[in-house]
Amino acid sequence: MPKGLWWGYLLGLVMALEPSDKRAVAFIDGQNLYHAVRAAFGCAHPNYDAKALAEAVCRSKGWRLVQTRFYTGIPAPTENPFWHHYWTGKLGVMVRQGVHAFSRSLQYLRRRIRLPDGSEYSFMDGEEKGIDVRIAIDVIRAAHRSECDVVLLFSQDQDLSEVADEIRAISREQGRWLKIASAYPLSRTSRNCRGINKTDWVPIEREMYDACLDRRDYRA
Repeated sequence: MPKGLWWGYLLGLVMALEPSDKRAVAFIDGQNLYHAVRAAFGCAHPNYDAKALAEAVCRSKGWRLVQTRFYTGIPAPTENPFWHHYWTGKLGVMVRQGVHAFSRSLQYLRRRIRLPDGSEYSFMDGEEKGIDVRIAIDVIRAAHRSECDVVLLFSQDQDLSEVADEIRAISREQGRWLKIASAYPLSRTSRNCRGINKTDWVPIEREMYDACLDRRDYRA
């Protein structure tokens, strides 16, 4: 068979393998989503229901959600008791809903800033370490194990754009249809209006978001 016809045959074969029932796994970067929601919709705390939001996005695209995975850093109770209590309570509810939750303690570094009067002010700043790496590992594992047809990232972290290349490589190696998409809240006040490069972008508008609120208040 001539080379051009051979590649056309392979392309047609791959396209024919697109499943009618598209299984999706949602990977939610909790902190990234929270900061995007705060900028887009003015929410003072992470008031989203992670599983409901993942289901709503999948339903809008005709995908079947088979698993929701949630990732976040949590401050130590001695450093920030408010947010430690908040995330501990919220993650507990998610786990009871069947969400796979992954958390990691924040790492604290001493920061120094120079004030207008020339003096210095020092403070301890908490940083997430390893969350994006954990997400990337779990995405690639799920794709390799054929646990999904759609990888749905709730994040705008461009470091995850390299994962999109890996998903396409797995699709070629396994000869099956795979899609990777990134969902993110979007409004006129959003500071970041882009999804993750090399993925399908799925903007979340206010109406969809408001239909997926977690009515529990973990701030008490």
